[in-house]
Amino acid sequence: MTDTYEVVVVGGGAAGLSAALVLGRARRRTLVVDAGEPRNAPSAHMQGFLSRDGMPPAEFLAVGRQEIARYGVELVRDRAVGATKDDADGFAVALAGGRTVRARHLVVATGLKDELPPVPGVAERFGRDVLHCPYCHGWEVRDRAFGVLATTPMSVHQALMVTQWSKDVTLFLHQVEETELTDDDLRRLAAAGVRVVPGEVAGLRIEDDRLTGVRLAEGSVHDREALFVAPRPVPQNDLFLGLGAEMAETPFGSYPVIDERGETTVPGLWAAGNASGFAEQVVNAASRGYRAGAAINGELLFADLDAAVRV
Repeated sequence: MTDTYEVVVVGGGAAGLSAALVLGRARRRTLVVDAGEPRNAPSAHMQGFLSRDGMPPAEFLAVGRQEIARYGVELVRDRAVGATKDDADGFAVALAGGRTVRARHLVVATGLKDELPPVPGVAERFGRDVLHCPYCHGWEVRDRAFGVLATTPMSVHQALMVTQWSKDVTLFLHQVEETELTDDDLRRLAAAGVRVVPGEVAGLRIEDDRLTGVRLAEGSVHDREALFVAPRPVPQNDLFLGLGAEMAETPFGSYPVIDERGETTVPGLWAAGNASGFAEQVVNAASRGYRAGAAINGELLFADLDAAVRV
């Protein structure tokens, strides 16, 4: 079964819905393919989005789906498992449910997944009192006793950043040796008042359904009320790779090379949100989607006008 659209958007998060909203309002026949696995699902609230600060992520997405439906955008619960490109017909996107959809332009807004450190208790508490982004969660846990779980020497940066929200910060070196810290690291940590605790973290102490401490492998427990971690970002970039888009390696994974509008090196293939880079917060992702949607509408308009002139 094959259906044809002007634009297919893969991913129904902030970036994908924003692109679809712009395209729907531009009267473009648009389909959103959404697997229903948003990255921020573990979080109870979404912060830092002007006018939506504190809104639950699920509610935000539900409102977005209602908005795109008003403009005739279709949404299907499915997963894109592959895509091919034909210069004449555009893209063919295969869905896990067996359907194939075609589009002149393809927006990939599949985001990324957070791979958490394999410390007992971390995954279960993630988004509650085990956190990753101080801009997303720092205000809610301000002035509490913070821990930072070091998985690479870059965790020093995270420990220094969170001191803006609490002056009681302990850096647990965990998988990092003290010798890996530079003189600048040590000076800054001391200046910020961050305590450095060597040794592997074995787990968390949970009491009355809240984090109360961090337990080391040697048995000691350090009282802490919030723990910041740095998940390993895993980009969902299979569609880009399959379509031959040029990729760029970064310390946070492999992402497609894009222009300022979000178009990749494959004409008609666009990236938005965390599919285009690691640091896109919800508000940035929505902006990226909007920009891509507006650019695509212009591309379609002028392509049709040029085709009419040639005829």
